[in-house]
Amino acid sequence: MALTLPPGRPHAACVLLWYPLFTQPFIFQELEGLRAHLPLEIHSLYGRRLQRCSRAMRAAAPRTRTLGARALPLLLRDAARQCFRSPRRFLALFRDCLCRRWPSWEMLGENLWAFLAGCHLAFRFREEGIDIIYAPWPRGTATAALVASAFSGIPFATSARGDNLEPADPDLTFKLRRALFIRANNAADKARIEALPGAEAEGKTALVYNSLTLPAVDAPVFTGFHDPVRLFALGRFDVTKGFDVLLRACALLRDQGVSFRLTLAGGGGRSLGLGNMGDVLLALRAELGLEHLVSMPGLVSHDELPALLRSQDIFLAPCVVDPASGMRDGIPNTVVEALSFGLPVVATTVNALPEIVRHEETGLAVPPGDPAALAAAVRRLLASPDEARRLAAAGFRLARDMFSPEANTRRLADLFMEADARRRQRRKD
Repeated sequence: MALTLPPGRPHAACVLLWYPLFTQPFIFQELEGLRAHLPLEIHSLYGRRLQRCSRAMRAAAPRTRTLGARALPLLLRDAARQCFRSPRRFLALFRDCLCRRWPSWEMLGENLWAFLAGCHLAFRFREEGIDIIYAPWPRGTATAALVASAFSGIPFATSARGDNLEPADPDLTFKLRRALFIRANNAADKARIEALPGAEAEGKTALVYNSLTLPAVDAPVFTGFHDPVRLFALGRFDVTKGFDVLLRACALLRDQGVSFRLTLAGGGGRSLGLGNMGDVLLALRAELGLEHLVSMPGLVSHDELPALLRSQDIFLAPCVVDPASGMRDGIPNTVVEALSFGLPVVATTVNALPEIVRHEETGLAVPPGDPAALAAAVRRLLASPDEARRLAAAGFRLARDMFSPEANTRRLADLFMEADARRRQRRKD
C-alpha cells in the first residue's frame, strides 16, 4: 500500500545502473527507506539482474523502471531530439562527458550508454514533475543524471566514496562541481571530496552514514570462542580487501600453534595486473598449505548472512591501499554488519575504518599489509575472552547508533528537502 506523504516534499528520481543489486544491500536499504519520506522513482539504466538478490529485493524489483538494450531505439531517438533542439548544448555535453582519456573501453561504454539514457530521462523527468535527480554513484549513473539535468533544468545530486576518489575518473571533478549537493558516507571521504582540486565541493558535501542492512539482534552474538576458533572474512575479491595478507596471517597462526578455521566468503573483483583475484587467492591458499584450514565458499546471499555471522567468533577486515592505483575502501559494509551482530572485529587503519573500528574501544586496529600484526591481534583476543566480549559489546552499540536506518534515512531525506527549499527560495529572490 502506498504511503500518503505530506504535501510539498520534492519528487525525487534516483538513477542507478542496476536496481536492486545483491552486492549493494546498503543502497537498497537507503532507497526503500527514502520512500517513507519522499515521493521517489527509481530508474535502472540496464536491465534486471536479480541473481542472489534477497527476498525483499525481489519483491521491490517490479517498482523499478528499467531501460536495458531494448530501449536503445528510444534512447537514440531522444538523443537526436535533444541534439536538434539544442545543438550547442548537446555537443558541449558530449565533449565534457565523453571526450576524455578513459582508463578502459568498458568505462567509455558505460558513460556513452549513460549519456544516451540522460537524453531520454530529461524528457521523462520533465513530464513526471521530478524536482531533483539523485545518482548514488559518481560514474555512469552520475553521467546520466548530469545530462538529464542539463537538458531539463532539474538539479542533480550525487555521492562519492572509497575507490571512486582515487584513482579519480577523468570527469569526476566536472560532475561534483555541477552537483547541487554531494553525499559522503564517512568523514574520511568527505574530507577527500572537499580537497579535490576543481570540484568546488566545500560547503555542499554532507556526511550521512549508510544504514544497517540486516535485521537487528537484541544482544551481541559473541559469547565465547569455539575450539577451533572460527575466523570470518567477507567481501569482493578485490586487491583493496587485503585477503592475500589475511591468508599469510593464517599461515603464521598455524605455525604459532593456534587452532582455527577461516571462512573467506566472496567473489568477483580483480587483482590489478594479476588477473582474477579469486584465482590468485586459491593459488596462495595452496602455496601456503592452508586448504584444510581455510574454506572459500564463494558468494553469500544477504539472506544467508545472519546465520553465518551468528556462527563465527572473530571478523577480520584486512583492507589495504592498492600501491599501484591508490584505490581503497571507505567503510566496508561487511564490517558494519559484523559489528551490528556483536562480533569482535580486527581491521586495518585504511581510510575510514578507524571511524568505526576504534582501537581498543570497539575493536582492534592494525597497520595495513602486515600479516604479523593481524595474527597478533587474533592471538590477543583469544588470550583475553573478556576483552573480546567488551569490544564486541561496544562495537554493537556503536553500529546501532551510527548506522541507524531510521536516523540516517531521515538525514538523507532532509538533504533533499533542504536543497529543494533553497533552490525554490533562490527562484523567488
